[in-house]
Amino acid sequence: MLGAIIGDIVGSIYEFDNIKTKDFPFFGRRCTFTDDSVMTIAVYLAIKNAKSDYSDLEDKAIYYMQKLGREYPNRGYGGNFRFWLINPNPKPYNSFGNGSAMRVSPCGFYAKSLEEAKILSAKVTKVSHNHPEGMKGAEATAVAIYLARNKKTKEEIKEYINKHYYKIDFTLDEIRPVYFFNEICQNTVPQALEAFFEANSYEDAIRNAISIGGDSDTLAAITGAVAEAYFGIPEDIKNKGISYLDDKLKDIVNDYYANLNR
Repeated sequence: MLGAIIGDIVGSIYEFDNIKTKDFPFFGRRCTFTDDSVMTIAVYLAIKNAKSDYSDLEDKAIYYMQKLGREYPNRGYGGNFRFWLINPNPKPYNSFGNGSAMRVSPCGFYAKSLEEAKILSAKVTKVSHNHPEGMKGAEATAVAIYLARNKKTKEEIKEYINKHYYKIDFTLDEIRPVYFFNEICQNTVPQALEAFFEANSYEDAIRNAISIGGDSDTLAAITGAVAEAYFGIPEDIKNKGISYLDDKLKDIVNDYYANLNR
């Protein structure tokens, strides 16, 4: 989960001020956590507090996303999702925004099988982002995380993604000059995954994601989640990243890792 959160924090200052280089201060001035981090933490709380068979996970996802979203209201939520957060009777609204993918990482980490990763992803996604592309973007992210966590090579992960989700037939150098801000799954998730595929470390993956521009915090959150599963996160980056959270969110993140390792 911290992989996504740190990516979000590092990318937060570049979302509307894109850079096209990997050479930047990793934790720049004015970095902060955004809606990507808040919703990722909400998904973890939903999984943690759901029944063991996850039969109530959709209800828990709605409850915790609304609860945390209302507690942290000014974190950059999209317009439709902002209304969803305050709606007393929230319904899915056929979204294929990249918000489905940026928040899904706990599903990939907690799943006990590839099939369960897909099931958990679907349950936490369809409560809002029920468009096929929104569902696909989240599932591809959760699956990549699950495969990375289970020691698959980058080549094996990419082969699976290419076969079942997206044809990733570009390099970052090829798209960097022309890639622009985009908030939809199909133009964010493949790019975020390629940033991971080209990386040689967690930090390098985040730098890759931010270097192409676009929706930088969300790109880096998606990339960072997969990179954490594959590379792990260096302690100095982990400690610096968590320092940007308030005490409540720090406690939840620490609880996440305590439960994850049981």
